[in-house]
Amino acid sequence: MDLKFALRSLRNNPSFTILAILVMALGIGANTAMFSVVNAVLLKPLDYTNPDRIVSVLTKWSDDPVPGNISIPDFNDWHHQSAAFSAMAYYDSYNTSAMTGRAAEYTQVARVSPEFFSIFSLQPVVGRLFSADEQKQGSGGAVLISYSYWQSHFAGNARALGQPVRMFDHSLSIVGILPPRFHYPDKTDIWFPTGTIIGENENRGAHNYRGVGLLKPAASLRQAQTQLSSIAAVLRGQFKQTNTGVDVAVTRLRDTMVMDVEGSLYLLLGAVALVLLIACANIATLLLARATARTREIAVRAAIGASRVRIVRQLITEGLLLSLLSGGVGVLLAVWGVDALVKLAPSDIPRLTDARIDGWVLAFTFTISIIASLLFGLAPALHASRVDLNEALKQGATRSVLGGAAGRLRSGLVVAEIAFSMLLLAGAGLLIKSFVAIQNVRLGFRPDHVVVMQTSVPVSATREGRDRAIRFYQGLLPQLSALPGISFVGATNATPGSVASDSPYSIDHEQYFPDSPDSLDTVIAPGTFAALGIQPKRGRDFSPVDTPQSQPVAIINESLARKAFPGKDPVGHIIFCAFEYGMPMKIVGIVEDVRQSGPTSPPERQLYAPYSQHPFYATSLSVVARTPLDPSSLWQPMRRIVQQRFPEVSVKFTTLETLHAEIVAPQWFRTLLLGIFAALAVCLAMAGVYGVMAYMVGQRSSEIGLRMALGATPADVSRLMLRQASRLTAAGLVIGLIGSLAASRLITNMLFEVRPTDPGTYAIVAVLLAVAALSASYLPARRASRLDPLTTLRT
Repeated sequence: MDLKFALRSLRNNPSFTILAILVMALGIGANTAMFSVVNAVLLKPLDYTNPDRIVSVLTKWSDDPVPGNISIPDFNDWHHQSAAFSAMAYYDSYNTSAMTGRAAEYTQVARVSPEFFSIFSLQPVVGRLFSADEQKQGSGGAVLISYSYWQSHFAGNARALGQPVRMFDHSLSIVGILPPRFHYPDKTDIWFPTGTIIGENENRGAHNYRGVGLLKPAASLRQAQTQLSSIAAVLRGQFKQTNTGVDVAVTRLRDTMVMDVEGSLYLLLGAVALVLLIACANIATLLLARATARTREIAVRAAIGASRVRIVRQLITEGLLLSLLSGGVGVLLAVWGVDALVKLAPSDIPRLTDARIDGWVLAFTFTISIIASLLFGLAPALHASRVDLNEALKQGATRSVLGGAAGRLRSGLVVAEIAFSMLLLAGAGLLIKSFVAIQNVRLGFRPDHVVVMQTSVPVSATREGRDRAIRFYQGLLPQLSALPGISFVGATNATPGSVASDSPYSIDHEQYFPDSPDSLDTVIAPGTFAALGIQPKRGRDFSPVDTPQSQPVAIINESLARKAFPGKDPVGHIIFCAFEYGMPMKIVGIVEDVRQSGPTSPPERQLYAPYSQHPFYATSLSVVARTPLDPSSLWQPMRRIVQQRFPEVSVKFTTLETLHAEIVAPQWFRTLLLGIFAALAVCLAMAGVYGVMAYMVGQRSSEIGLRMALGATPADVSRLMLRQASRLTAAGLVIGLIGSLAASRLITNMLFEVRPTDPGTYAIVAVLLAVAALSASYLPARRASRLDPLTTLRT
């Protein structure tokens, strides 16, 4: 009976019903879409057997809160001496050239140690895992391929087994196809054993790998951490030169995968929850206003025997029905919203493609719909059930249900809406100011009009193979520089925004200490500084005379020069670094600082070396070419030259501007979404202000008419109504400001060159919100000033 009456009631008030459903659907839909992303990325278990027992094992330095790569000797000690793991493995992954037909292409490959697949309890859907012989040091090796690679390159044909894949100047046979959806690590498509076609770096100080392990069923994460930390403490005492300050971090693999995005996603989920609260407050004010028209109905129900609980139940049922209808529309909006979020989000968010409306998401939607119905329906229902029968049954009585308490509730809801909007606007304002600062920071290079051609030369890991790669680039770069439209051309193993290597350095002697400072190490070709727009400060650039047979040379940046040579001229001095086995290099030049680790990281000490003298790093370089033309117009001519010289070299084109945009994509994503949520919150809050002020004008029409009859001018009436709106706005702004200052610490780590208590941002946000609120109350105030006192007094 309650449901039938609720349906009739909503059908008889279509304008109210449609407005309420749309407002709540926006709040519920936004929450559903955001939760679907959070669920897929952060909450769902990994799609592996025993996902909670799979952990990452990484190096933890005392001066760096973020765990990093491990070395093989350290890993071997952890592996042999710990008793908490069923299996442990290390791996490395990268993009490189691979051929399964006539054309080379970039493919994500990973080299993995023997126990890697045991950790994930994997068995191929076709074929087998690596044999013991295929994993021996120096073996010719073999490869496993992903299911999607099998489908795209072999059409799912079982005859793919035994087919060759050419990588690093070796032909490796396919021995198995892994199950669908397995691509760990880093969207890998090809796996091969460590120590086979590529030798392993056995230097304890060379942290080039990642570690992963499977805990024993009876072992806890804390036990594993305690064991490995004890082993690391012993190693610190045994190997002071390489292991001082080195510990181990054992973390759930899922937590490690989402470490960089967890804070942002929870922040956005909290922001969209505030939008839902504002929507609930908005609907509550509508229900309070609607209760005025139902005063006599509720009084009649009470007069013929309905208890207060019975009346509240009827009104709650109407709110619940309204909320469930809104939830249904919200799910439809969320389907579109999830697609939009996936397209807007940075491509490196793990498991983002798994975001969808599934059973858990629908359960979440149903739950928040129920909660929302209680949030916006309970208080109006309780107020409406408090009836004075004598007053309510009088002809024309309208104030019995909505006395002083209801008025205070309406005002309180508006204040809450403004406060929540202030909270969201302040957060969005801080992130926007931070993003503007990122865009305006001095990078040390010019990203505009630069073609980036990533190349990988498939040569063996021998000296002969690497010399072959050097000869390829030595012939390629002059050909590219002769193309019409190319002003400067160079090559590097790390474009600005990425780091290829770092190592300790020392000056004028080959002595390394545990506390030696590190420098970022980058190999480049002559002309790279000009192509990237990096300004020289002193000395010379690299040139073709810098060969493997000549004196090794280096160029350093201003930061390294200031720290290593205070008040001195670095040119002519010798610098040693662990990069390339401590080769003594003569400093021949200084260049300006570059934010090599990204625009939000300050310039670090950096050393540049010619690729021709460092063949280990010269097999995969990014060719950079500056042009006044559209960069994409050069892609085909550059590709043709590469294919003519070496058809097995894979190439991939982009621009330096695109790479820079990908680096700042996480900041742009959270800034954009929080800005959208804040704008939606402000619109809902302003609708609430307008609705309350319009309702107040209707309720006070007799009073206003009397005031005007006694001599009040239209301006007096407008000021009276605006004064009421100003008090509500001021209260909301004060509460919102206090809340914003308290909550700002949650985004401190997301800000760049902006303090979380930045007074300018809060002042601008407060003014904007005040103007918006007063603008929303202007129309009701203007309508009040135009009331005809004679007409008003007659009624």
